[in-house]
Amino acid sequence: MFTGIIEEIGTVCSVKRSGSSSFIEIQAKKVLEDVHMGDSIAVNGVCLTVTHFGGGVFRADVMNETLSRSSLGSLTSGSPVNLERAMAAGGRFGGHIVSGHIDGTGTITDIKNDGIAVWYTVSAAPELLRYIVEKGSIAIDGISLTVAKVTDTSFSVSIIPHTASQTILGSRKVGDIVNLENDIIGKYVEKLMKPSEAAPQSSLSMEMLAKHGFI
Repeated sequence: MFTGIIEEIGTVCSVKRSGSSSFIEIQAKKVLEDVHMGDSIAVNGVCLTVTHFGGGVFRADVMNETLSRSSLGSLTSGSPVNLERAMAAGGRFGGHIVSGHIDGTGTITDIKNDGIAVWYTVSAAPELLRYIVEKGSIAIDGISLTVAKVTDTSFSVSIIPHTASQTILGSRKVGDIVNLENDIIGKYVEKLMKPSEAAPQSSLSMEMLAKHGFI
């Protein structure tokens, strides 16, 4: 689990593709201070498993499912990436619950300055927008952000200078594709509210309660 608080910006050293999968090597510093084989590191919001590390570089395998649901397939040597280690049990919860499992991608359609802040508008598919609510949480490229506005086709966030300088969002341009992870709470609530067709029908009814003296 992650919190969406980016620890550093890493640099892609190489991307090797083979068929429908690939592996990626990333140069980093802070996230490698206590790294172990099998650790999870979020790369632009995508949870990847460390399969090799050394010399200030770590490697992770990227499956076809990950490539199809995220923007990692467009990374090349030299690309900057947001990095975050999995949350430590005793750490501060600075952002929101981020699983590192991308729901899909969006496209930046507008960027505008507003005093010290910068507004980013991102278009997304209806199946993603249904979980995005004003003043709710959204992870963009792994960054925990607060939704400022939602329309039928897009949503907007407003970021402070610190976020712009410490993440790759500050260098994003109109037309760029970004990874999106919706607030996990909304997805679970929706699932629990939908009765399963396979679930047995309950015998509980108003008539049954009355018969046994409950009403």
